[in-house]
Amino acid sequence: MSLASGSSTRRKVPEELKPSEEVSVPSTGTPPASTEEPVAVLPIRPGRPRLHRPSVLPRVLRAVLTVATKSAAIVALLLAWELAPRFGLVDRTFLPPFSEVAQAWWELVANGQLADNAQASLVRSFSGFGIAVAVSVPLGLLIGWYRPVADLLNPLLQVFLNTAALALLPVFVLLLGIGETSKISIVVYACAWPILFNTISAVRTVDPTLLRLAKSMDLSAPRLFQKVILPASVPTIFTGIRLAGAVSIVVLVAAEMIGAKAGLGYLINASQYNFAIPQMYAGIVTISVIGVAFNQLLVAVEKRLSSWRVPATS
Repeated sequence: MSLASGSSTRRKVPEELKPSEEVSVPSTGTPPASTEEPVAVLPIRPGRPRLHRPSVLPRVLRAVLTVATKSAAIVALLLAWELAPRFGLVDRTFLPPFSEVAQAWWELVANGQLADNAQASLVRSFSGFGIAVAVSVPLGLLIGWYRPVADLLNPLLQVFLNTAALALLPVFVLLLGIGETSKISIVVYACAWPILFNTISAVRTVDPTLLRLAKSMDLSAPRLFQKVILPASVPTIFTGIRLAGAVSIVVLVAAEMIGAKAGLGYLINASQYNFAIPQMYAGIVTISVIGVAFNQLLVAVEKRLSSWRVPATS
């Protein structure tokens, strides 16, 4: 049998032979045509790794544990306050149980006395605190940046810093009277010094590397203050502002106890004279709650202004 040029033939393989025993005739180079149908090969897409989302329950448990840990000391204090008078450990005439204080607090809320006195105190405290911040922060930046001004004013500032505000309260009353002006002024005086000295310290402790980098970029003095000095000084400045916030309430309450017709200090003093001891403690608790809330507000503002800072990694 003759073979055509360029073609290949395959011998017929008996059925009893295995596929490995198949015999083929060498071809001239052209591969033999396959009789099997081609199999379609689908592209394999790499599968995305599954994201294991944390369960909601562990997060809730962690949040509850955190709240319980932070409030454990306060709960223990209130529990001791409630049980000590009832078991005769202290005289309940002078320290009533906390439940009686809470009942008196609710009565003051219901008849409007607590709201009126708290409003009077908050207006005075926030007015003096705001004036102190508006004056002390720019002055502290100026004194901290210009060394000759700091050297000139530092001895006088140290004298005022070490003079207690309550010691000057009679002087403020004699000069300004017993009205609102004297009370707001004593708050301004008490709040100004923590803010002022912390602002001065903040400017002087700015990282020198940041200052050198800013000067190498030929920044003007206003831009240097805006981009370097102020952002780097915010944490220390707010430390003084938070201290001043606590001082503003304490000093105001003391001033209201001396001469006032409204305010939380007046409420506490009047309750003492009338021997309404639960109402007196209710006023004290209200002052503590206001102080804690005010501090948390300042912390939130500080975080907002310091959002550019990179948190420290452990």
